[in-house]
This record gives sequence, structure tokens and C-alpha cells, in this order.
Amino acid sequence: MKCGIVGLPNVGKSTLFNCLSNAKAQSANYPFCTIEPNIGSVSVPDPRLFELEKIVNPERVLPAVVEIVDIAGLVKGASKGEGLGNKFLANIRETNAIIHVLRCFEDDNITHVDGSINPVRDKETIDVELQLKDLETVEKRLEKAKKHSKGGNKEEKAIAELCEKLIQHLESGKNIRILELNDAETDLLSELQLITSKPVLYVCNVDESAVANGNEHTKKVYESVQDEDAEILILAAQTEADIMELEDYDDRQVFLEEIGLEEPGVNRLIRSAYSLLNLQTYFTAGVKEVRAWTIEKGWTAPQAAGVIHTDFEKGFIRAEVIKYNDYIQYKSEAKLREAGKISIEGKEYIVNDGDVMHFRFNV
Repeated sequence: MKCGIVGLPNVGKSTLFNCLSNAKAQSANYPFCTIEPNIGSVSVPDPRLFELEKIVNPERVLPAVVEIVDIAGLVKGASKGEGLGNKFLANIRETNAIIHVLRCFEDDNITHVDGSINPVRDKETIDVELQLKDLETVEKRLEKAKKHSKGGNKEEKAIAELCEKLIQHLESGKNIRILELNDAETDLLSELQLITSKPVLYVCNVDESAVANGNEHTKKVYESVQDEDAEILILAAQTEADIMELEDYDDRQVFLEEIGLEEPGVNRLIRSAYSLLNLQTYFTAGVKEVRAWTIEKGWTAPQAAGVIHTDFEKGFIRAEVIKYNDYIQYKSEAKLREAGKISIEGKEYIVNDGDVMHFRFNV
């Protein structure tokens, strides 16, 4: 599961990516500095892990991870192959969600491809290019569906009807993610892999003075996306980079306090990206390791077990489940068992975020 960081050139994507990951993407004051997409596996900050560590005292602690992809800056005409358009659009199609970085800071030393700072215009520039690419995809699929539905193929007829609905929506300048569809249409939509159907998180990149409360640019962004049911984060990528330079934890905390933050903005961003991908965490806790495992929301116990090893899913017998808050309260499995706080669950159990689990299986 991957989140792609997108935006116009010089909005701070690569600076932000460098903060998120140990991989060092290039960062320079000209378009197309990032040509190949940089991919970083980023640990998901989760205080629950450290609370479990205090109780279990394991040999190691392993957090959940999410993949972040830094994609080349897009320009007008990308849908027709301008700049690195085709490459950009192929890269973004392979991601599961989008982190859209918008420049909301003034700096005469950093050029803007359109000559002025206007994040709403920048957002619309990218939206239009993605919509045009989706329109091209849908029109091709409609043509194919019409041919096949002539022979009475019901599914192709349904796809043709959906495509006509999608075309009308895209031509009105709207992203597919805000189009209301029924369950059958949603299932058919997944086949098309449309870019504007992906969930999105808007990141307003501001300067340090606006990191706590935003500025006029961020207000305009909020107004422009209020119908999208999208999440918005305000952070200062360059300030985040400065925080990352500080190796001492106490120094970082002092810096954060000075600018009015409780934690680095990238922590909030990673958690938001994780949620955007429809992911959640369950834990295993033992003397060898305390570990966070990543699963999709709604997964059953056998599916969750399969993340550890496919044999766990194939030979699943049952799961012992402890609620995180109970684990923290009782502090040992013996006391949890005594209090009746360990439940035995079968194949139908839907895993909850934060469950601490042991699996029983045979192969």
C-alpha cells in the first residue's frame, strides 16, 4: 500500500519526503529535480507500542510502516505528455492514495512555475490534468463496453452506463472521489483504476510563522475543498527539515514548543496517510518482540494472521484477543486471564484497531 506525494514543481514535496524517510531525495530550486519516484518505508508513530514495551520489556520493538512515494512535479499539459507528464501519471496510478502538497508560503528565492503564490490555482492545475487523464481512460473503456454490450453482455452494459455517468462528472470539472455511487457501481469503478477516485490528503506547506494557525493561503485552501470530504494538514516542510537535523530529543521538544507544536508535523502526516489508506494496526507482544502489524480495516482474524505468515491463515484455529486498554490496565497475561479479559475468537472475528493478538494454528 503506497501513498504518492504530488504537487507542482517547487512546492516542497522532496523536502517533505526527506523528512518522512531516511532516503534522501534531491531537493533543488528547479522543476523536475525528482525524475524517478523515490520510495521510502516510513515508520508509523504509535505511542501504544512504547506503553506495551514498558510492560513486556521485549528484545526489540517493531512499528508499522507505510510506503511513501515522491513523484516528479506535474505541470500543465501533463495529460498530453508535457514535461514528465506520462511518467508522472503512470507513477501516480500505481499508488493507493494521494498526498497533495500545496505551496502556501512566500519566498522570492524559490521560483514558482506560474510566477505567483496561489495554492487554489495550483490545486486546480493538477486536478484538471488528472481529470483529463481519467476522461481519456473512461472514454476508451466506454468504447469497448459499447462493442461488447451489443451481444447482450449485462456487465458490459452496466459498465457503459457507469462510464457515461463518469464522463459527465469529469467534464463538469469534478474529481471522481466526490461522485456518489451505489455498491454495484463502486465495484465496477475499481476496474478502471481512476486517479481522481483515490483518497486525498491536502498538505499546506507554510513558513514557520504560520505553522500553528495557518495563513490567508491556507484559509483559501480550506474554502476550496470543503465539498471534497478531504483532510487538510498544515505544516512547514523546511521547519520539519530543521527539526530532523536536531539529534537530541530534548532539543527537538524545545524547538517544537517555541513554534507552538506538541509533536513534529510529519508524525501527524504519517498517521493521516496510514488512515487514508484505510489501514489499522494490531499488536503481538512477547519477550522476543513487541510488534505492530498493518492490516486493512474490516479484516478477519485469519486474514490478520496471514500478514505474519501465510501458514497462520491456512491453518488458523483460533485467536486469543486482548483489548489494548485492558492490557495496559492489568499489565500481565496471567492477571488478564484471571479477570476474564482474554477472549477466544474464531474465523469470523473482525479485528479492531489496537487488539493484542495470539494465534493458534496447525499446518
